[in-house]
Amino acid sequence: MSEKLEKGKKIYFVSDAHLGLPPHQKSLEREKLLVKWLDEISGDAQAIYLMGDIFDYWFEYKKVVPRGFVRFLGKLAEITDSGIPVYFFTGNHDVWAFDYLPSELGVTVYRQPQHRTFNGKKFYLAHGDGLGPSEWSYKLLKGIFTSRFLQWMFARIHPNSATGFAHRWSKHSRFSKGNFVSFLGEEKEHLIQHSKTMLSEEHFDFFIYGHRHIPIDWKLNESSRVIYLGDWFVNFTYAVFDGEDIRLLKYGEDPVR
Repeated sequence: MSEKLEKGKKIYFVSDAHLGLPPHQKSLEREKLLVKWLDEISGDAQAIYLMGDIFDYWFEYKKVVPRGFVRFLGKLAEITDSGIPVYFFTGNHDVWAFDYLPSELGVTVYRQPQHRTFNGKKFYLAHGDGLGPSEWSYKLLKGIFTSRFLQWMFARIHPNSATGFAHRWSKHSRFSKGNFVSFLGEEKEHLIQHSKTMLSEEHFDFFIYGHRHIPIDWKLNESSRVIYLGDWFVNFTYAVFDGEDIRLLKYGEDPVR
């Protein structure tokens, strides 16, 4: 897919807001700030990419909508209604996003990495979970979470119990699996190693990932870079492509790089 940016337009990338993570008041504050950011960028956005784990937990039932996120969901509907496309990559925390976002909000949902070309620049886009060498624990969990039978079984649990269990699991996994671990160095960063593998097969100018919760702009060579988007939880960072280059920014502050 190749796309040319209109004059003055930009493409925005953000990930890992983990909306809904207790306590409620902190989640609400993050949601309001994210909505404020979306409102501000909608003036010059040609497209918006939500790169996974936007929700800390999301499970769709056939007849009910998960509680919360009304400001955020309403803003997405407003943005897509205005003609700006919004793309949602499922992460390891919101892998159970199915039909609601596309049918009700007009959001396009992706479950696999995507290749895009903007103004001749090639992008590799992914949330990042399960990619790269030695990510066996994530790959195993992803296999479990994407099982249609297990999803059907989980839907039989009362939402109050299911949501409580999911939030306890989420908090445990975040601290035990290293989502807040600082940069490990090029040789130990699975996503950088995965990017190198992909680069050996096909050229990409930019690799854009969520998942790691740290904002990093890493130069692989003279023409390719890896961008870790950080999060909207501790760092409040995002990336923007202006048609020529991509910048990693902290909301309300100067560029990270």
